[in-house]
Amino acid sequence: MKTIGVVGCGLMGSGIAQVCVQAGLVVRIVEVDDNVRETGQRRIRTGITRAVRRGLVDREAADRALEAMSASASLEELGDCDLVIEAVTERIDVKRDIFERLGRITRPDAILASNTSSISITTLAQASGRAARFVGLHFFNPVPSMRLVEIIRGVETDDETVAACREFVATIGKEAVVCRDTPAFIVNKLLVPYLLDAIRMLEAGVASAEDIDRAMELGAGYPMGPLRLLDYVGLDTACHVADVMFEELGEPRFKAPVLLRRLVAAGRFGRKSGRGFYDYGGESR
Repeated sequence: MKTIGVVGCGLMGSGIAQVCVQAGLVVRIVEVDDNVRETGQRRIRTGITRAVRRGLVDREAADRALEAMSASASLEELGDCDLVIEAVTERIDVKRDIFERLGRITRPDAILASNTSSISITTLAQASGRAARFVGLHFFNPVPSMRLVEIIRGVETDDETVAACREFVATIGKEAVVCRDTPAFIVNKLLVPYLLDAIRMLEAGVASAEDIDRAMELGAGYPMGPLRLLDYVGLDTACHVADVMFEELGEPRFKAPVLLRRLVAAGRFGRKSGRGFYDYGGESR
């Protein structure tokens, strides 16, 4: 796969585009919001400049790849892509609409993929009209530094598609794990209950946010405590993922705590909004 389409240029979309550019692939970005598109392109260029300084990417190769990168607001620009990865908001209606359109626009042999962290790959595949060539490619934030990509195969995803995606993941310097289409896949099925328990601990007044995070960083060796991680992921995203998992599985451990809902209702989404469990208005949280 040489030409990669990325739908969405927020934190995840721009991160996916950056690692593809760094691997020397031709990247075509589609983002309907002008501000998000421009901000995302700046983020990509800044990230690649840092990678060059650290010796991770050759400057000439990076310049060539950046010149080949394009961004627009039209899905029609993705017609000849080998692989298109969707990385938009976690709303099934939005994603289904995108894949219905991509199914008509892209080549019949092109692979369509979603970066969803919670929505059924099989359901999205049906919207595309090409279930055999549809797969989940779940990246982790921040994409440039996180090594894992979960490959999720829907009920009708064929072996050739999974093999091609394994090769793509290796090309961009990541490692793949493969799982079937189950709610929250591998990582989030284990991670989300842990994160929600940390919120419940804070709600109950067991300890401060700082001490909960510090305890897990120093006591369990985690690079980032659960509440800091939630701020990084986005509290709105975490709440939505919890709702999907609770609806699918019906287990109390996946139910979003009241405090999480209150913070989301207040517009405190974490780092992206400037406030979450911590305040990011200044240099320190």
